[in-house]
Amino acid sequence: MHHILIVEDDFDIAEQLVLFFKASGFETSHIADGGLVVDWVKANQPDAIVMDIMLPNQDGVECMKQIRQFSMVPIVMVTAKVTEADRLKGLEFGADDYVCKPFSAAELVMRIKAILRRCTPSEQTQQKVVVNESELSISIAGKQLVLTKVEFDIFILLYKAPSRVFSRQQILDLIQPDNFDISDRVIDSHIKNIRKKIKQLGFSAKLIGSVYGAGYRYDAQQLEEA
Repeated sequence: MHHILIVEDDFDIAEQLVLFFKASGFETSHIADGGLVVDWVKANQPDAIVMDIMLPNQDGVECMKQIRQFSMVPIVMVTAKVTEADRLKGLEFGADDYVCKPFSAAELVMRIKAILRRCTPSEQTQQKVVVNESELSISIAGKQLVLTKVEFDIFILLYKAPSRVFSRQQILDLIQPDNFDISDRVIDSHIKNIRKKIKQLGFSAKLIGSVYGAGYRYDAQQLEEA
């Protein structure tokens, strides 16, 4: 049973979400104070988080930024209004999706289910990718994917968090934190090379997917029918 954390200071909305998630077979917890969220997530490790942006003591965006320092748990942000610029900024900070108020609780449950499916590839798909980090080796369906050290680091970063969108700068900061003079655009070249090598093995280059204006993510579903 998946455990969903609902972070919402409107108790009517929170109660509705708790009822819908429980009816769909989820375990739920509720927090109304943004200042309590980060420590609770560290201690309880939920499977996904639905989080309002406007919260007392600490807003949802700041909560998300702090959570992303130690966890890749899927996060869906809830807000009264969001422009495309706000949505892309939120994705860059680590949100997996956005929902605007007023929203359908049933639709939100379906979005969470879809995100969790991306996070949990089928056993068949998991068996297709074999990673040996000590040897810097990756094979897909028994075919060796030969990558450079930097390409390997990028692939592993995305592979370990399949629902997470990483911006170019985040990828650069996480794989080469001391290289301040490197442009984040160099990540595009590495991604292009990884995709080319994946395609040469007979698999979809979209295994490393693009999210327009936000960055890249690993899409395990591309292997489902391969």
